[in-house]
Amino acid sequence: MLNAPDAARRLAGSGPDTNARALHGEDKSFGSPASVLPGVLAAPHSRSSPDERALRPAGARAVARLPPEGLQHVRSDDLAPGRTSIRAVTSRYRSPSLAISVGQIASSFLPCLALFALMHVTLDVSSWITAALAVVTAGFIVRIFIIQHDCGHGSFFRSRRANDVVGMLCSLFTLVPYSMWRRQHSGHHAHWNELDHRMSGIDIYSTCLTVDEYRALSRWRRVVWRIMLHPAVSLLLLPPLVFFVIFRLPFDAPRSWRHERRAVYATNLALLILFAALGTGLGFGNVLLVHLPTSIIASVIGVWLFSVQHRFEGSRWARHDAWTPMAASLRGSSYLHLPRILQWFTGNIGFHHVHHLDPKVPNYRLEACHRAHPAFACAPTLTLAHGGLLSSQYCLWDERANRLVKIQDA
Repeated sequence: MLNAPDAARRLAGSGPDTNARALHGEDKSFGSPASVLPGVLAAPHSRSSPDERALRPAGARAVARLPPEGLQHVRSDDLAPGRTSIRAVTSRYRSPSLAISVGQIASSFLPCLALFALMHVTLDVSSWITAALAVVTAGFIVRIFIIQHDCGHGSFFRSRRANDVVGMLCSLFTLVPYSMWRRQHSGHHAHWNELDHRMSGIDIYSTCLTVDEYRALSRWRRVVWRIMLHPAVSLLLLPPLVFFVIFRLPFDAPRSWRHERRAVYATNLALLILFAALGTGLGFGNVLLVHLPTSIIASVIGVWLFSVQHRFEGSRWARHDAWTPMAASLRGSSYLHLPRILQWFTGNIGFHHVHHLDPKVPNYRLEACHRAHPAFACAPTLTLAHGGLLSSQYCLWDERANRLVKIQDA
């Protein structure tokens, strides 16, 4: 795993020269301009809402159109409206809005609390109604996690203290220890889809083995790997284990991370006090019937969202010498095109290619940023019907074919 200074250098090294290399095809792993930017004009877009148009900063222009004959002769300077680089475009969308951030908190926490209360009321009416409400409540918990995610990147508020306070408050709903997750997630952003700096430990969702590495495993370890990565296991059985057990421990954290390790135990203590109080007042059985299924559903949705963002058919991985943040964003991160209501519940995280190119863009500006530069339209597009639900099957990198493949194809 990269150390902090190395990670900072990698992220800082994504300036105009790097962008130009990726877009001109000098990145040998990620391909030529034609392969880096396929289907710019054909990517699906829905019409901008008035709120999205209001979010567009002054001076931002509409998406520039690329010539229909293809991208082979298009220069990187031509890929931005008014010949503005893609980095300059994303920088316009970095500033968080206090009003919108507070509005997101209100529209996420208040309905979630109201639904929890309603679920307790319906326990004596119908378990089916309670179960249906659990699905909706889980959607709000996912939305709260997106707020926690933005706070971890320092993009939700201008104040670091405000980000940290809200992020830790989110932990009581999401069960994800804020400080530990923030530091581990920064490592993911330093080297996502980079074969020479893959995440260590027990993360099976944002990393992969190469075909050769998989074939070199013992027969027993190959069996274990196949079982763990089967969608029924990795996307249904393991997510609750991750949230209820693994997140309760300072897993995969060196002892030098003293603050983060203490924060895990502090989060556990806060959760213990919270649920002890709820159990005392409402009954421990009732609390279990309300909060356990809700958290299980939220964990499954959250893990699926995380896995679909980098492991899908067409995702590109690269060795250290060929890896660039620009190409890894546009070819190694997905654009998950969801129905409007699901996009709202998931806090626009489907625009993950934009988020990886500039993590300082708040979630509520990601769609407007996506529309502001035509290069973003080249990101691999997934939907629920096409590639999204089954993407986790692509978990091995074939260095000879230069693509992700399924285990059964290895």
